[in-house]
Amino acid sequence: MLQTPAIVFCDVDGLIPVRGKMAVGFDEFTAAMDHAAIPVVWITTRSRLQIDDPRRKLGHSHPYIAEGGCGVYLPEGYFHLRPPKTLRLGRFTCIPVAEPQPAAAEALEELCQKTRVSGVALRSLSPRELAQNAGLPAQQAELMRHMDFDELFFFAGARESDVQRFAAEVAARKCQLRRRGVLWSLAIGANLKQCVRELSKLYARALRSQPKILGIGRGSDSRELLEACDRGFVLMDSTDLEVGGEPRETKLPHRFREVALDEPTVWEQIVESLGSKT
Repeated sequence: MLQTPAIVFCDVDGLIPVRGKMAVGFDEFTAAMDHAAIPVVWITTRSRLQIDDPRRKLGHSHPYIAEGGCGVYLPEGYFHLRPPKTLRLGRFTCIPVAEPQPAAAEALEELCQKTRVSGVALRSLSPRELAQNAGLPAQQAELMRHMDFDELFFFAGARESDVQRFAAEVAARKCQLRRRGVLWSLAIGANLKQCVRELSKLYARALRSQPKILGIGRGSDSRELLEACDRGFVLMDSTDLEVGGEPRETKLPHRFREVALDEPTVWEQIVESLGSKT
């Protein structure tokens, strides 16, 4: 592996949506990082099957973190040193942080029985029902059945008080309940910060040095990622950055910056920052 001044951990869900156009300039940014030999590690709530097509289209050949911090996926032969605990999942060596399926599927069934709240797993639906509930074309929706760690589901006929009771029981079991638009996910042991730390240690061992860890997050969901990074950027809409025509106050640590995603030079600013401060 070539020497690099930094590793970039980038939340790509808002940049490469399942439906719709890629964020303007993101493809040029990834090409610039490749040219500079700076790995960009993708972070996504999607599964390895769902993220496979975007990776292929953009030529992404670095590790990535999937299912919202459930596991780290390493391409074949990327590191010459193997982590002590791994799984083989498809074409990837995976560092599991959460418990693999069927642990979450079994936990969902137990939680529904105990709380008497009806949760319907996506994997139990017919192809037509799956596409309707996911709001995706049938082929894309079908990929959501095949999660390595997460259990995707929706509440059927549940009131807000039912969801709160269900969430309290999940928290008592130290599981992770995350909202995914109109859907929910249940995982056992998911931890994005641990994923970032595990992969950062592998890079440090391979490089025999400690590169800077840069995080790129999207909006208010960035805190967990940024807490594991040395520096970072939070991509915001211009309207969210201003209050009454003035830049809003931020509660982020000083080493993190909020930048406007719709600013034409946003990616150039990030590239320049990497060159000047790492």
